[in-house]
Amino acid sequence: MTVVYAIIVLGILIFVHELGHFLLAKLLGVTVEKFSLGFGPKLYGKKVGDTEYLLSALPLGGYVKMFGEAGFIEGGELHHPPETAATESGEEGTPLLRELTDEEKSRSFYHKPVGARIAIVMAGPLFNLLFAWLIFIVLCMTGVPTVTTKIGEVLKDKPAARVGVQKGDLITAIDGTPISRWEQISETVTASKGKPLIISVKRDNQPFTFTITPEPRTAKNLFGEKVAGYAIGVASAAEVITEHYSPLQAVSKGSSQTWKVIELTALSFIKMVQRVVPMDSVGGPIMIAKIAGEQAAAGTASFLAFMALLSVNLGVLNLLPVPVLDGGHLLFYFIELIFRRPVPQRVREYAQQVGMALLLGLMVLAFYNDIMRYFVSKQG
Repeated sequence: MTVVYAIIVLGILIFVHELGHFLLAKLLGVTVEKFSLGFGPKLYGKKVGDTEYLLSALPLGGYVKMFGEAGFIEGGELHHPPETAATESGEEGTPLLRELTDEEKSRSFYHKPVGARIAIVMAGPLFNLLFAWLIFIVLCMTGVPTVTTKIGEVLKDKPAARVGVQKGDLITAIDGTPISRWEQISETVTASKGKPLIISVKRDNQPFTFTITPEPRTAKNLFGEKVAGYAIGVASAAEVITEHYSPLQAVSKGSSQTWKVIELTALSFIKMVQRVVPMDSVGGPIMIAKIAGEQAAAGTASFLAFMALLSVNLGVLNLLPVPVLDGGHLLFYFIELIFRRPVPQRVREYAQQVGMALLLGLMVLAFYNDIMRYFVSKQG
């Protein structure tokens, strides 16, 4: 079943991504020749208007092919120069070429203003980010698991213990500001920079107030880096409640959560380049399938949250300035916008070859890590 869940997740996210390209192309008057979910041999196809909608054999991908695209969008194929179109075959079976008509140029991706091409290319990644945002909003309205402020452990000889805080106390406010989530404690203590805090707690339904001075500490962040911070010496009781938000609150909370995930994803790529995050942490389809299965077993909310996280990753990844990715095409178009002329075709071809080599290398690394992680290590 894990493979099924992975196909569902990737299929939906790829569809959303390609739908972004498709809708913007249609909106801006570009003819979309093919809209395929999957790569490889066609399993099913139906032509509606100018567009052939395809379901292809390999589910880990997809593409939108536009008229006059010249292979600039992922999945597109360059069959002839963008200024020409194929006619009937010659004696050797080679297509003859003719100049595009004015009507054809009006429907051609290549002949659209550079701003329109930027919008079409950027729409794919932005649709992935928008999709994640909508998921987070829905999750906030249906209920978000939240760790309460109940204390599970008071560390000996630490600031909280010295003033009399006890296990089981429920922190209700810090410096007069009501709090209800454990993360608010961590954020407030860190932001204090060591200044004394007035912490209100409830113990056996009786209120108590303590003045606690956080002490410096060194901890590790998500990337394993040592960071300086402050602590008062308490640990969470891991008591979880479901917190619901109104539609307006959900939009605000969902927007904040989406931005946090975007920042974390972008920072992860940077840390990987800096070699802070080891390359063996890169995962591929096998890892996605395993996590998808685990999150599906944990419930619909966990599965949707994982899909949102993966959607942000896909959106940010595609915005990286690597040729063959959307970000690489955007780089070419922004250069064209600045210098008022397209990047030479030969330069684009070389850059795309380099980009393809990098992408294939990343795919090989991901598969290798998956095999070592889930097969070789278990045998050992």
